[in-house]
Amino acid sequence: MQPTRALAKRLPLLPPSALNAEQKKLYESILNVITPRFQGFPTQRGDGALIGPFNAMLHFPMFGAPAWAFNQAMIENSELPRPLHQLVILVTATKFGARYQIFAHEIVAEASGLSPYKIATIVAGERPTDLTFEEGVAFDLAKALNRGGSLSETMFELGRDTFGERGLAEIVFLVGCFCMVSVVLNAYDVAVPGRDDQ
Repeated sequence: MQPTRALAKRLPLLPPSALNAEQKKLYESILNVITPRFQGFPTQRGDGALIGPFNAMLHFPMFGAPAWAFNQAMIENSELPRPLHQLVILVTATKFGARYQIFAHEIVAEASGLSPYKIATIVAGERPTDLTFEEGVAFDLAKALNRGGSLSETMFELGRDTFGERGLAEIVFLVGCFCMVSVVLNAYDVAVPGRDDQ
């Protein structure tokens, strides 16, 4: 049978009524964070089922709960300016071609103040020409980290001098977190809401 293009063609979406106790606890934890923070793009189906990476987390809570805890830590402990935070996520999502992540964070990035030109250029895999100094350093760090291998001493020192040890660590862990999210989205071929059948 030919698979249909759907939001969850490899994993069925789980409405709240289908969740066991462990899944329900994770569902509520996710919902408590994404409802007030993730505005402007769909995170749920009409029946309350979570979409995006959250569906896979619910299917496998033994992995999904720690993965969500990592995401939550990055959201709740961020000290970087919001545009920089989103820039790093977009560089990472683009590297992996994670469709849902690119779609969602284009919206969040624009709401955070990143210009449509910068967003479009990053998603095209290029370096925008009008980045601020801090944006340029964050972009270059994210690009270098996504290439793999050891971060050069020059790049490490520039990141630390620009953002401090705490800010550099946030960029490093943010790239790591969204590499994981991208892999999950790509493994389950998570679609963009409104572009494929639900």
